[in-house]
Amino acid sequence: GAAVLQIVKESQQQHGLRHGDFQRYRGYCSRRLRRLRKTLNFKMGNRHKFTGKKVTEEILSDNRYLLLILMDAERAWSYAMQLKQEANTEPRKRFHLLSRLRKAVKHAEELERLCESNRVDAKTKLEAQAYMAYLTGMLRFEHQEWKAAMEAFNKCKTIYEKLANAFTEEQAVLYNQRVEEISPNIRYCAYNIGDQSAINELMQMRLRSGGTEGLLAEKLEALITQTRAKQAATMSEVEWRGRTVPVKIDKVRIFLLGLADNEAAIAQAENEETKERLFESLLSECRDAIQAVREELKPDQKQREHALENDSGKVSNIQYLHSYLTYIKLSTAIKRNESMAKSLQKALLQQQRSDEDGKRSPRPQDLIRLYDIILQNLVELTQLPGLEEDKNFQKEIGLKTLVYKAYRCFFIAQSYVLVKKWSEALVLYERVLKYAREVQSGAGAHRNSLKELPDVQDLITQVNAEKYSLQAAAILDANDPHETESPSQVKDGKPLSERFETFCLDPSLVSKQVSLVHFPPGFQPIPCKPLFFDLALNHVAFPPLEDKVEQKAKSGLTGYIKGIFGFKS
Repeated sequence: GAAVLQIVKESQQQHGLRHGDFQRYRGYCSRRLRRLRKTLNFKMGNRHKFTGKKVTEEILSDNRYLLLILMDAERAWSYAMQLKQEANTEPRKRFHLLSRLRKAVKHAEELERLCESNRVDAKTKLEAQAYMAYLTGMLRFEHQEWKAAMEAFNKCKTIYEKLANAFTEEQAVLYNQRVEEISPNIRYCAYNIGDQSAINELMQMRLRSGGTEGLLAEKLEALITQTRAKQAATMSEVEWRGRTVPVKIDKVRIFLLGLADNEAAIAQAENEETKERLFESLLSECRDAIQAVREELKPDQKQREHALENDSGKVSNIQYLHSYLTYIKLSTAIKRNESMAKSLQKALLQQQRSDEDGKRSPRPQDLIRLYDIILQNLVELTQLPGLEEDKNFQKEIGLKTLVYKAYRCFFIAQSYVLVKKWSEALVLYERVLKYAREVQSGAGAHRNSLKELPDVQDLITQVNAEKYSLQAAAILDANDPHETESPSQVKDGKPLSERFETFCLDPSLVSKQVSLVHFPPGFQPIPCKPLFFDLALNHVAFPPLEDKVEQKAKSGLTGYIKGIFGFKS
């Protein structure tokens, strides 16, 4: 017997389908087929002549013959899926896609027929039937024959559910996964046949799985948008903070209709990853809606400038709508950062309990950054046009700002505790308590707006506990002689050569930055090189030279006279 689904899933996961690379998987199927034909010596003729061979019941001695047909079907299916991706840009490829799917179904039929043989066990028979039903469902789904597709998918689902019940939990996981994969397809067919309740179930499935794969994903997105668009046609205005504004832009209508669903989905999200992805998609939808309003705002701006002269300064409807959408965007961003901060806090607590090395662990500084962003968003909220005069709104935002300031201050204090700056941390803890008390005293009328926020009472309790542990740590730290001695030694910066007389345990001596002597050494005074003055010359007496001088004079005179009279000597 062969576990068809297991073989298929393993092959797909290992050869490209983890990243949606159908071309790579198709190549793998072709190579595997060739290897199987070689080992089974089941070649279709030679290089000169093709002789088709059929796998028959008589030669089913080896289950690799069944694997041959399965790989044929998989190859055709993966080519169809590859063409499905390409058909988005080249619509003609749809015809080729349908013919490849038909080929896959033909191979699956062949597999099912061969499995009817007595040589094949019951489990493989069922698996082959389910595989056949799955591919038939896919083909009918592509042809938009909803009823036939639904029947095929239901048959497939029933078989896999039976198989899942018959085996151990480990084996059942695969079957249950496949059931989950095809459930949205069944509901989609039901919707197209006319079951209106199916759309809600589809929405739920989309949220649970975080976007389904394959044929259904884009159809589902389009369907949801379409349904919202139908509802949007009936929606004409929105009320916010006591003022009703007409909504004429379709994109904004669709966004506002889906807002409650999206927020509910975020609240129900099972893990942080799904939550983060849902927040991201909600924010991007919100940005698109804001962009659409902005485009409308540009021409409206000029009219508003004229209108403001005779109006009492009330902002226009479109501007107010823009403020509302910006409020949604900033509030969502705050909630998202709040959610990230919560998961970081959990990680911090776990890390304190188990100090494990390895990957970069979270630090209080990361949380401070998140609260900084939240406070920045709150500042932007107070500046929204149309809400400057709304005292209640400004008071609410003021309270929220205090709550987040208290939390930010708390984590700044924590980061000071890490570097043993006890007095600074204590002052910051006091500041946290001050903020928290301000929140409690001002929260009277605004209890509702504080419901969504982290609880300040918890924070006060935590701060009081931290204060006592901080004071204890500070006292212990002061009593520790090593701790106090070594900093003083390090502070005066004397090298070892100058403090031989004082003994202390200095851990820096075994480190790389050890200070043994001053290098390069300092300058020291030394005697100068003497200067030479030649005084002897003043006391030297020269020898007499008179006799030599006179002789020279005589010869000089006679020569002069001879010269006058023209005697030639």
